[in-house]
Amino acid sequence: MGNCRVVDATAQPADKIIRFIILLCIAMAPIRADPEAKLLSYQCNYDPSGNATVFKQILNAALETVVEEVAPSGFATTDKETPTDLADSVYVLAQCRKDKSPADCVDCINFAEKQARNCPYMSCKAYYDGCYLRYENYNFYDKYTDATHKPVCGQVNAAASSSFSATGRSLISDLCSATPRINGYFAAQTRRGPSNTTIYGLAFCLRSIQRDSCESCLSTAQENINTCFPRSEGRAIDAGCYLRYDSKPFYPINATIDLALFLPSGKKKVSSAVWIIIGIVGGVFLLGLITCLLVFRKKIIRPSQKQVDTEGATELRGPGDFDFKVLKQATNDFDPANKLGEGGFGEVFKGTLKSGKAVAVKKLLIGRSARAISEFESEVKLISNVHHKNLVRLLGCCRQGQERFLVYEYMPNSSLDRILFGEHKKTLSWKERFNIILGTARGLAYLHEEFHVCIIHRDIKSSNILLDENFEPKIADFGLARLLPDDKSHLSSKFAGTLGYTAPEYASRGQLTEKADTYSFGLVVLEIVSGRKSIDLNQPPHMQYLLEWVWRLYEENNVLELVKTQEEMEGYSKEEVLRVINLALLCIQASASHRPSMSEVVTILLTKDGIDFEKPLQPAFLDVGYKAQQGSSISGISASYALITESLNAR
Repeated sequence: MGNCRVVDATAQPADKIIRFIILLCIAMAPIRADPEAKLLSYQCNYDPSGNATVFKQILNAALETVVEEVAPSGFATTDKETPTDLADSVYVLAQCRKDKSPADCVDCINFAEKQARNCPYMSCKAYYDGCYLRYENYNFYDKYTDATHKPVCGQVNAAASSSFSATGRSLISDLCSATPRINGYFAAQTRRGPSNTTIYGLAFCLRSIQRDSCESCLSTAQENINTCFPRSEGRAIDAGCYLRYDSKPFYPINATIDLALFLPSGKKKVSSAVWIIIGIVGGVFLLGLITCLLVFRKKIIRPSQKQVDTEGATELRGPGDFDFKVLKQATNDFDPANKLGEGGFGEVFKGTLKSGKAVAVKKLLIGRSARAISEFESEVKLISNVHHKNLVRLLGCCRQGQERFLVYEYMPNSSLDRILFGEHKKTLSWKERFNIILGTARGLAYLHEEFHVCIIHRDIKSSNILLDENFEPKIADFGLARLLPDDKSHLSSKFAGTLGYTAPEYASRGQLTEKADTYSFGLVVLEIVSGRKSIDLNQPPHMQYLLEWVWRLYEENNVLELVKTQEEMEGYSKEEVLRVINLALLCIQASASHRPSMSEVVTILLTKDGIDFEKPLQPAFLDVGYKAQQGSSISGISASYALITESLNAR
């Protein structure tokens, strides 16, 4: 679970564990994203020696050779010497980042080649995010630094800048130490630090230089790039190496490696000792500081001014307070005619304030204990500070005796499930469907990685995705899982999920990470594409369980059948639909570690061209052996859910 916020902190191990036999899981293979042909630095230097005209004639052939040879390995050199005058000899080197596909590598080098041809002289360097091209009239292949080394920093400071900077500098230090010891001189790693700060880092050296040269080059690059903090992104480039960090992912999912395997042992020991000392000293200091603050608070703050702390979010503003009479009037005394729906957390009513503003009022079902009331104050304070265009905005709350009410912005187009297959059913164009998928992914990525604490929703489903007047999606009910009363939960440990959407490791063993939301998101994507419910027993037997049906179509190379069921859907492209379905199946991988993070999902969705997916293998909940054991014709999915239900009832 890392540093992710698990809303149910009191979960206990299950009394009865279901053991699923999962057949064949795959890791995410490198995907073709884009050539990243952003020009970082271009150096075209005058050299008085040699004949530039003769040099250019030789150079043209050398550049063509390099472009042809670079694709297989991502690295190529070519040198063409002239017997008459060595000053006219040509040396060319091209190298791509190791995580780039051959096609992306060639695309990037083609950009670099065009840029290089614009140089009228006999010395040129073109640095891009995805590749590097250089030519000279001398052998420079072992050169690793020159006077032009520099940082290239972003313009915007990162959120939680001090935490971001500390995490980033630590990651950069490890990258610079490990990369020279790795075959191919390439390393990438994602690291999450305090305050759920996530940072992505990458380093590589030219394959033509020696290990000690790589170390020296990255040492200089480290000094340069450290000047970029606390900016949200930074790069350092030199003749023989490239170093980069970013607050957003910029490399394929499986490009990362375990740097600890390549770090010097001495560095690890010193680092551990230092952190132990820092932890002890910091703990003593923090204890003293807290004691002083408590004494100070007791003296000057009245009891009526009690403040609520939300897991370290001491500077959060609480939600606005609504008077109960105002809500009664707005909802016409909670008239059933104004009822919008009902879920595990209580009833929801439409209300109209005196200003004419429409709101949604959720009447919560929470426990009556002191702990439940305290958790309500803490959770509501937290979620009232979550602001994102793809998350439903909490406007305020109301306390009336033991009852609690939450006031949200009103969504005029109801929920996604009603639009797809409910009383408000509407034919959505492919553009609208894709925007709903992308917006939902962005909202989850914000909850998992961009808010100051990581919030796991735990119950992502189409009914918890609301739509505004423009059919923009907004995720509802995030952050409420810990408020679910025990007698309303499916598990004694406050299981907060919906069968048909719930990740196998969470449903069967209570193991909860943010990848449980990724799994649920994948199923919602399949619902959006097909217009079918995850479980619909009114369908023909082979279509009752959506995931099973989709997988069968996938194996038959006929997944576009999902779109044919939506005969009126307009504007879809075959390639984009296939890409989205493939991404959904990757989100539903049986192993949580194999699923992409939601920020990676967003990146894939925004990458329109050039993604080559590995063929997904069988997801979870399929063919678990139940049919053979029972001698029944029951499907793999229904068998799995039968087993889960038995387990849940036994807890």
